[in-house]
Amino acid sequence: MLLMSLTKTNQTMDRRSALKNLTLSIGYAVTAPTLFNMLSSCTADTATWTPVFLSKQEQHLVTHLVDIILPTSTELPGALDVNVPQFIDIMYKDIETEAKQKLFQNGATTFAVQFEKMFKKEALKGSKEEIQELFASYFDLPKKEIQNVLEGQRVPEKNVSDSNKDNYLAYKFLFSVRSYALYGYFTSEKVGEEVLAYDPIPGVYESCVSLEETTGGRAWSL
Repeated sequence: MLLMSLTKTNQTMDRRSALKNLTLSIGYAVTAPTLFNMLSSCTADTATWTPVFLSKQEQHLVTHLVDIILPTSTELPGALDVNVPQFIDIMYKDIETEAKQKLFQNGATTFAVQFEKMFKKEALKGSKEEIQELFASYFDLPKKEIQNVLEGQRVPEKNVSDSNKDNYLAYKFLFSVRSYALYGYFTSEKVGEEVLAYDPIPGVYESCVSLEETTGGRAWSL
């Protein structure tokens, strides 16, 4: 899974190639002016910004999780470099439905409770390394179990048994953070212009030309 591969920060994979593949797997064409305004407004300093939706605990968890999923490297900016936590905060405040907001909050609470059980302290005081350890435990599973998790996420919350509710909510939270992290990252100005192939004024149209030949293998940002 993409989520699992991005958590293994010590591996020697080519991150530029991985990010190129990620852009090909998500559709992120945005047309609503309001959403464009959101993307351009996420410029507050990561260390000092004040959330408009997230609680302090959720802010702490989301900030570390997106940094784990998309860390900064010597070649590429990371999620924190393009203010992905702020983007997630605004999306949940102004875009998501009340039901989705509640699902996110309940999932974050469940994840925090699991953190407290594992490390015997509040999640708000957790380090990036500790949060990563718990995060990895949700995905360091046999392939069959991962498939069961994915299938379980398609079930409406009302149909989930009480015995599986905590697991269901935690995964809802983690998958939501992952999804919006990728979305916010690849729609950011910095990544669009400096990581992806960027040509705001395209020239001659050439059909049936390979991506390697035209952009060096980088996906287009526009």
